[in-house]
Amino acid sequence: MSLEVREAAEALLSGEEREPLTDAWPELDVDTAYAIQDEALRLRLERGETLIGVKLGLTSRAKQQRMGIDSPMLAWLTDAMVLPAGVPVPSLLHPRAEPELVFVLGQRLSGPGVTAATAMAAVDRVYGGVEVIDSRYRDYRFELPDVVADNGSSAYVTLGPVGAQPASLDLSLEAALLEVDGAIVDTATGAAVLGHPAEALALAANALGARGRALEPGWLVFTGGMTDAVDVRPGSRVAAHFSNLGSITLAGS
Repeated sequence: MSLEVREAAEALLSGEEREPLTDAWPELDVDTAYAIQDEALRLRLERGETLIGVKLGLTSRAKQQRMGIDSPMLAWLTDAMVLPAGVPVPSLLHPRAEPELVFVLGQRLSGPGVTAATAMAAVDRVYGGVEVIDSRYRDYRFELPDVVADNGSSAYVTLGPVGAQPASLDLSLEAALLEVDGAIVDTATGAAVLGHPAEALALAANALGARGRALEPGWLVFTGGMTDAVDVRPGSRVAAHFSNLGSITLAGS
């Protein structure tokens, strides 16, 4: 591992606002950015956190077009990122929230060659969830390698109250209403996530397989924002209401 990779991981883990890595490191590529992400995970585990799953980002076509890419990205989740329902969102730099469909795995899922169908066969339960993202980069200004290195702007995840068997739902039609201070501001269905969130799960398994890793039993997989993210301002309330998977409400601190 290069000194640059280690220093970048330590700087991003500090939580301090900074300019994008690519300002001073224009040759930073996505593979090196994943090395930074992995080093940050190693540091998290070293300080006592536990790896509990992964999340996908940039799974909607609209977000991909804005970033000028044609593929989603992966990031790690640890137990320190779990925000229990009802707990106010801690103070962050630029907190934003988005509703997601979440899989809990019952079986190990290892690529390559995982399809949406084989991916779904490994799922134990599906939940609604909300992810709170928080870029460490000033003014949310970054390139793709920057956000990969920053673990996908990860901050917190909250799991909804209802766990359903995946066969009991049409996840492409499962809808989420995003509400801010009592007003509905956005809505989407699971089809916004690569056509079906199972495609995101298969992509995660195959992408990790290419890196010599696998999705493990019991892990959470947050499949990506169904809608655009909304700001979580001090004193505000953000809620996600799912068709069959209950509701989640977050309060800004």
